[in-house]
Amino acid sequence: MTTIKDVARLAGYSPATVSRAINHSGYVSAAAAAKIQAVIAQLDYVPNDIARDLSQGRTVNVGVVVPHLNHPYFTQVFNGILTAAFAADYNVVLLQSKYDADLERGYLEQLHRKAFDALIFTSRAIPLAELAAAQKYGPIICCEDPGDYPLAAAYSQRTAAYQAAFRWIQTQGYHHIGLTLSRSDKLSATTRLTLATYATIFGHAPDPDLVALGVTTFADGYQAAQTWAAQASQPDFIFSNGDDIATGIRQFYLDHQLAVPPLMGQENQLSGRLLGLPTIDHHFQQVGAAAFHLAASRQVTHVPVAAELILR
Repeated sequence: MTTIKDVARLAGYSPATVSRAINHSGYVSAAAAAKIQAVIAQLDYVPNDIARDLSQGRTVNVGVVVPHLNHPYFTQVFNGILTAAFAADYNVVLLQSKYDADLERGYLEQLHRKAFDALIFTSRAIPLAELAAAQKYGPIICCEDPGDYPLAAAYSQRTAAYQAAFRWIQTQGYHHIGLTLSRSDKLSATTRLTLATYATIFGHAPDPDLVALGVTTFADGYQAAQTWAAQASQPDFIFSNGDDIATGIRQFYLDHQLAVPPLMGQENQLSGRLLGLPTIDHHFQQVGAAAFHLAASRQVTHVPVAAELILR
């Protein structure tokens, strides 16, 4: 592989002079520039952008760790990051984690090796303490409230909207609430908050038979409804974790000529708007944009974005 030293040797100039000529970063005489350009053409030399970026201390790349793109939370946050990054002339690298802690640690090692200027964790399997310790490698931003950990964070403030949603459901006279959730409370802060808020408003934990886990898509919602329909305990209202998921639930009941329970979605998706479903908009695109700006500015601060209950 041709190097800048090869160009310098054949052109008869120092590597520093060749570097200035290539990068237009200092004075180089017209004669020297012409000779260097001729040698570059002769050798078909291409500068090593990665090495150059590392020498300048930045890559203009931001890595975004995403377990999957099946749920609107991830697609909306990622779109917010993309929009803000492109406007700032940054590149975004999508890093799929599948909630695999070893994969996530591998991305931290890539940050250590300066493959990225920063990493944004939309969700995670590894502990927050480990992310905080890895900040010695570079900026790390999480998309959840990190509590007392000294981590930069952009996240949706869900509590007030969840409280308002469950109070509204309660005032409508519903008592047997079906819940769809993506992960168990041991793994998900959102699940813990949902269950805790439910218990606060209704005075008891939800019926375990009416809690469906592992739900992230339309098809998952359809399956959850099928499970409920086959058991004695039936929901009189369903609080789902996505408008598309609520649409899948509704479709099962329609397909089987069953009465559709009242539904509430989340994320203010097109499906929910078309069906007129009440929903919670967590403004995840704003969260993504805020996460990118924290990455680019290297600020270690928190940017909460208030969620909004939308009743239709």
